[in-house]
Amino acid sequence: MSEITRYFRDFGIILLGRLMAQAKSLYSVHPGVLMTQKWVSTLKDKTGRSLEEWLAVVKESGPKKETEQRDWLKREFNLGTNSAWWIAERAAGKGTETDDPAVYLKAAEEYVDKMYSGPKAALRPMYEKLLALGLSMGKDAKACPCETMVPLYRRHVFAQIKPTTQTRIDMGFALGALKAEGRLLETGGFAKKDRITHRIPISSATDIDNEVKRWLRVAYEGDAE
Repeated sequence: MSEITRYFRDFGIILLGRLMAQAKSLYSVHPGVLMTQKWVSTLKDKTGRSLEEWLAVVKESGPKKETEQRDWLKREFNLGTNSAWWIAERAAGKGTETDDPAVYLKAAEEYVDKMYSGPKAALRPMYEKLLALGLSMGKDAKACPCETMVPLYRRHVFAQIKPTTQTRIDMGFALGALKAEGRLLETGGFAKKDRITHRIPISSATDIDNEVKRWLRVAYEGDAE
């Protein structure tokens, strides 16, 4: 078998594995994964060092604490905030789940399991019902879990599911300057330029009603362009 044939065979196996991982999951790859991959691939051109080279610099000469490393990288090497943050994070052995789609999808499942474990385990059925409702808004609706919440995306985040307390999930919506009505509450997010501007508290399955579905639809349709 030639080197070229072997390369395409191995590449095909890796690609198939990633597609199968995503096909088995309710979740989609977070946009931040693609951003991170692009950052890694262009880091040497932009800064003169690859990620591995920056990690070696931090290990050899940098401060011990992650927060101090960020400031040190910005001060001593004039790195931007994002680059300094990501390099320090990886130097601490964190953040690698955003380097690879398959790794992220595995981490996404673990994020959700951890969110709805222990005292919050009883919220899991409500979460699953809200997730199904959010994904039903359209074929381009997707869920990309983070460690403390599950954002729902179309072009941008249009909603989020967050277990706020041991007895309540907040269903958040990106509704801009819309005046709250009914059970819909303002979060103060619009003034702070956050995506999520409104929420409806969910404490039981009966709270997931037509009003929740209505605002999900409004938020989803509002993110069409």
